[in-house]
Amino acid sequence: MIVSITPNPSVDRTISVPGFRVGEVNRALSSRIDPGGKGINVSRALTSMGSRSLAVLPTGGPEGQLMTQLLTRAGVSYRAVPIVGQTRMNVAAVEPDGTTTKFNEAGPVLEGTDTAALLQQVSLELPAADWLVGCGSLPPGVPDDFYARIVALGREHGVRVAVDSSGPPLAVAVAAGPDLIKPNHEELAELVGAPLATLGEVIEAAHTLVAGGVGAVVVSLGADGAVLVDAERCVWAGARVSKPRSTVGAGDCLLAGLLSELHAGHDPERALIAGTTWGAAAVRLPGSAVPVAADLQDIDVTVSHHPDPTIAIS
Repeated sequence: MIVSITPNPSVDRTISVPGFRVGEVNRALSSRIDPGGKGINVSRALTSMGSRSLAVLPTGGPEGQLMTQLLTRAGVSYRAVPIVGQTRMNVAAVEPDGTTTKFNEAGPVLEGTDTAALLQQVSLELPAADWLVGCGSLPPGVPDDFYARIVALGREHGVRVAVDSSGPPLAVAVAAGPDLIKPNHEELAELVGAPLATLGEVIEAAHTLVAGGVGAVVVSLGADGAVLVDAERCVWAGARVSKPRSTVGAGDCLLAGLLSELHAGHDPERALIAGTTWGAAAVRLPGSAVPVAADLQDIDVTVSHHPDPTIAIS
């Protein structure tokens, strides 16, 4: 089983607009509400594809009640840890070409007892887990070492740990030596303190992190594909999406596909191909909808073991 922990989940409202105009009235073509947050999206995608996953999350207020209702409706197994604060709601405006403008709330303040309760709940679920994945931003009040503590919990229980975050929480987690991290281009650049203008620079930065103790680095590059680097290999994979609808949650679906294959015992290259397929399928769906098996058809993935290092990252 793959356990996800999302310390700052959200109810995601996605509004489709013909064009986003700042300072003007933008009339919606359609809208939808999904349970959101990176780890939540990972568990949703895994569940939709028939893989066992359990989501651990804090919930509070009316939005927290709505979150659990949405998860139940989606068939996602979860453990909700009650908090005094109110679960946040995020809004995304999506234009016809897939351009997405997001408005993310900071999230509720979590007290020390809330953080301790979350970590305790995770610890209770780990005896049945093979992977633990910690995802997303940290809400106010949660210390930057949260994901490093997740790595330590996984190591204590013999469970592999993946981290998908950014900023100081990711940097502290990297120092703890997780089995896998999945930054996007901007998050990796921030982590290593360099702009990373080309694919070669991205790969070099990933190699540096692996040499420093991270098991594997998977970098999602949007339309430029994704690259996986570990101690034995460097593999790039990409898929062309002709009619993108929304990029919200696509990176989370990439991570879900990757973990699904690794959990099944397959090699990292096959896992990267699966992740790229799941991510491309998500881009063709509205809002933060996650793909089902039928959505993976007719997606062609290109793989390279020697990608051109001079390719500029858009």
